[in-house]
Amino acid sequence: MAGEAKVTPTTSSLEFRDALPEAGALLGLDLGTQTIGTAFCDAGWRFASPGKTLKRGKFGADKALMEELIRERSIKGIVIGLPLNMDGSEGPRAQSSRAYARNLTVLGLPILLWDERWSTSGAERGLIEQDMSRAKRATRIDSAAAAVILQGAIDALAGGVF
Repeated sequence: MAGEAKVTPTTSSLEFRDALPEAGALLGLDLGTQTIGTAFCDAGWRFASPGKTLKRGKFGADKALMEELIRERSIKGIVIGLPLNMDGSEGPRAQSSRAYARNLTVLGLPILLWDERWSTSGAERGLIEQDMSRAKRATRIDSAAAAVILQGAIDALAGGVF
């Protein structure tokens, strides 16, 4: 991964898809201030599954964790949740996600910033439907939100057709 060409994060699913002409497994990230929820999808972009919730640290440590996940899962692209305000504007959290995405460009993979306005509430509903306790939901919400973000992105990438 070191020495590969830098890429520019995009909010366009078409640009992202064009950067991945042969599809491939994707890594989804839900960036929090203290944790990073992860999710993965299959190479055919059919379904997203929650991964681990990582403790967020200094960027160098986070990058090393991402590199390990990318190697383990043969990841071809990254989808990062972009926390827009309800009116579609960007606040400090969205700016922070954009900065994190720019930092991850050193990995040399295409990066898609995906609107995550409803990801946490959608993930919370899903965990409640599974009759999960509040304590257990608290430990899994970030990775569940990452899966909601990634599923939304792959549905758009696949044109909504499975």
